[in-house]
Amino acid sequence: MSDEANVAIACQGGGSHTAFSAGVLQELLPAIERRGDRLVGLSGTSGGAFAAVAGWYGSQTAGTTAEAVLEDLWAELAASSPAAQIGNDALVWTTFLENTGVPIPEVSPYQHPWSGWGQEQLREALTTVVDFDAIPGLAAPEAPELVVGTVDINAGTFETFTNESVTATAVLASAAVPQLFPAVEIDGDSYWDGLFSQNPPIGDLYDVPAERKPDELWVVQINPQTRSGTPTTLREIVDRRNELAGNLSLNQELQVVEQINRFLEAGYLPEDEYRYTSIRRLGLDGERPYASKLDRSPEFVSELIETGRESARQFLADL
Repeated sequence: MSDEANVAIACQGGGSHTAFSAGVLQELLPAIERRGDRLVGLSGTSGGAFAAVAGWYGSQTAGTTAEAVLEDLWAELAASSPAAQIGNDALVWTTFLENTGVPIPEVSPYQHPWSGWGQEQLREALTTVVDFDAIPGLAAPEAPELVVGTVDINAGTFETFTNESVTATAVLASAAVPQLFPAVEIDGDSYWDGLFSQNPPIGDLYDVPAERKPDELWVVQINPQTRSGTPTTLREIVDRRNELAGNLSLNQELQVVEQINRFLEAGYLPEDEYRYTSIRRLGLDGERPYASKLDRSPEFVSELIETGRESARQFLADL
């Protein structure tokens, strides 16, 4: 990588598995500064949006660090209290039984009394570690782009919230998994989890002046690109379908970046308006059942964070 490179990081969603992303960012964000490079953008969808916002906020706020904010966020999100542990275990085991084919009654999040409560718990965790009122002041012209991905149900379009428009409500909208949470209303429209479209957002990281476009795009990928076997239970089928949708949208966006690279190499685009971007992926290895995406047990969260840190250290060593 060249000296003083512009680096953007895009974080894919994936429930509790995105604790891995927190560990990755804890290593990557300080390393960018140590290397003399410049962070020009952080994007994320769903759980990846939680990681991106916490990492961005920690890296831009005096008196704290990205590592500390990400650590605090997952301390808030983890099911640490006895009551939270009981609820977490019940959810994980119910989902596991559903995966094995045991029939479990399906209940709409609009009929389940705990859905709204769970959403408010997520909001409380976010606002405990991130001062969203400070984001507009931190989103100065020289600050990295901050991008959160959602889907507008009413308009049927993908929508991003960027920089000063990123609020706790926008992040909750990005993580509003339809089977688990009610849609989140923003300015009269209803929003669902951005996993259904751009996961994570890439295009907005390039909607900036030429001098701020990325030389390096690092993608933290949670969804496995390949899986062995064929899903057979309804839950397995839905989960793999969602993984494929997220990966297909990601790959399509990356193909646009690669096409720009080819046009630059061929001399079809002006180099003062476009940059060649090296795309690098850092993925969560191994196959894990859908139920583990809902597991917030402190032990599992800590394992994923440490796995992320180890993967990031290896990623940096390989650059």
